[in-house]
Order: sequence, then structure tokens, then C-alpha cells
Amino acid sequence: MNSTTVSILVAALIIGGAIMFSRNQPSANTPLPRDGQNVLMVDGKQIIEIGAKGGYAPRMTTAAAGMPTTIRVRTSGTFDCSSALVIPSINYRKNLPPSGTAEIELPPQKSGYVLKGLCSMGMYNFQVRFQ
Repeated sequence: MNSTTVSILVAALIIGGAIMFSRNQPSANTPLPRDGQNVLMVDGKQIIEIGAKGGYAPRMTTAAAGMPTTIRVRTSGTFDCSSALVIPSINYRKNLPPSGTAEIELPPQKSGYVLKGLCSMGMYNFQVRFQ
């Protein structure tokens, strides 16, 4: 075998392995329900679950105004720009772990307020509307 053939075989193995690895990773978006089903009430506090991988899911959430809130962002094999989360209104800027959970505490919000989160490049975003 010449070096070109060996290089092609090695490249094919690497690409094939990467495809198999990415298909076996659970998506942060898959287990999350739609808007209205991603808000949990626990001990007088609401928890909003958002998945981050290839964007944010769900992109729109409706939550209750006037109560303490935690945004729980879940990642699972997230290596794209959605792992660099920015929420300008609360000066939040953080690189999320590739797999895990980040919790963001919010004080009670007024009815009608819309909290916006986005990736550092501005490609992906999500909103939480408080009512």
C-alpha cells in the first residue's frame, strides 16, 4: 500500500467513527417537551428546562411572572456555539460544559417581560415570556 491509500483509509475510519459517535450521543433537544411542558413548579419556585445542542429547545417558553425562577440549561455532547450562552439583560455570559447542567437563578420577573438568551454568535436563541 502506498501512503495515499493509507491516508484515505485512516481518514475514512476517523470520519466513520465521528459519525457513529455523534449518532450514539443523546441529544439535549430530544427529551425536552414543548413549550408549556418544560416548566416545573418545585417548592414555590419555577424551573424552566432548556436544551442546548444545535440551538436551544424549546425556543419559546411561557412562564409565571412574580415568582423566583431557575433556568436549567442541559447539554449533552454539545460542542457547537449554543454552548456559549449569553443572556444580555442579566449580564450572563458562560461557556456551558459539553455535557451537564447549568442553573441560572432569576429574581421574580414582571408580567409581560421577555427574557432572551442566545449563543455568543447570535445564531441560536430562545425566549422566556413571563405572564
